[in-house]
Amino acid sequence: MAARSTDEALLARALDGTPPCDVLSEQILDAAREQFMTFGLRRSTVDDVAKRAGVSRVTVYRRIGNKDSLVSACLLREYRRFLVEVDDAVAALPTTEDRLVEGFTAVLRHIREHPLIGGLLRLEPETMLPFLTLESGPALLAIRGYLADRLRDARRAEGRVASDPTPVAELMVRITVSFLLNPVSCFELDDDTQVREFARRYLVPLLATRSPDRPPGR
Repeated sequence: MAARSTDEALLARALDGTPPCDVLSEQILDAAREQFMTFGLRRSTVDDVAKRAGVSRVTVYRRIGNKDSLVSACLLREYRRFLVEVDDAVAALPTTEDRLVEGFTAVLRHIREHPLIGGLLRLEPETMLPFLTLESGPALLAIRGYLADRLRDARRAEGRVASDPTPVAELMVRITVSFLLNPVSCFELDDDTQVREFARRYLVPLLATRSPDRPPGR
């Protein structure tokens, strides 16, 4: 149950419309975002972020943490912002399948075009890898929970059996990360139309697959 509680806590932080940090912490995260966008992760230090934010290095450590914590906090904040956009993109769609297709398309497009996340993925994919895995990336854990929650709600709204959609949500996240980190593929995903076709052909059928029993603590 501990892992599930962690997922729910991350999801709550990601979807909370109210900024979870105080003004000074937000100032530090703004500075970190600008620093990472300008110089990338490898060439950025906590000292660089502190200088850009106009605070001491100790203040950054006390408010946010070390460099890894800064990166994770920045990514989590960006995902919290764009989840609202994804919700808007799928809200008017009539079926779970349509929402899955459009949601997957919106996520892939947003991350590719995002000035921070997309830029770092193009310039430093190996540096971004630890922050874009289910084991080490709190932002992606939050998105898995977000997707599972939305799929569950859509099924219930249609009067369907609300089986656990977490495995489908995790596959969606893993597939998305794989395409983002290594775009070389036999699948053509260069535009939204191609991404939608891929999602309808390969992801929608997963909704019909009975979810396996989850192991204890998951």
